[in-house]
Amino acid sequence: MQYLGKAISLLWATGLLAGCGMFATTPPPASPPPLPTYDQVAAIRAAGDREKSVIDVSPLRDPGISSLQETARRDEQAGRFADAAATLDRALRLNPESPDLLQERAEVAVRLKEFSVAETLARKSWSLGPRLGPLCARNWQTIVEMRLQARDATGADTARKWVAQCHKPGIPRY
Repeated sequence: MQYLGKAISLLWATGLLAGCGMFATTPPPASPPPLPTYDQVAAIRAAGDREKSVIDVSPLRDPGISSLQETARRDEQAGRFADAAATLDRALRLNPESPDLLQERAEVAVRLKEFSVAETLARKSWSLGPRLGPLCARNWQTIVEMRLQARDATGADTARKWVAQCHKPGIPRY
């Protein structure tokens, strides 16, 4: 009988302790920020269009490469993103260190949902490019968009600061 009393007391104490765990106040896991639902490529290109620096470097272009770029643009507008990527890859084989070609290819990579490729190409474009002006803004806006895609809010905020650093104001003339 004595053992039965101890066993019941032990079961009762165990039940109380187990019940306490049911009401533990652990915060629910933080939900990640939502993925972007807008046209990320349009946002990237808009960053370049908004950039009104006194610096705007436009390289002299080989007519063959210009033709490939135009073909890629038409393919992209028609929704043939894989064809646009293949055409830009051909242009990059001819001129592998062209910042504008690298950025165009990055933008097509976004269309293809090749997000890590897009960010890598944008960073390479920036490292080879003028680091100011519209191309710079497109490079860093690509990185902003890819960081948002990766749900990395801190990385996106840092990249936004770099977009702003692409601007070089002109000298006021009166």
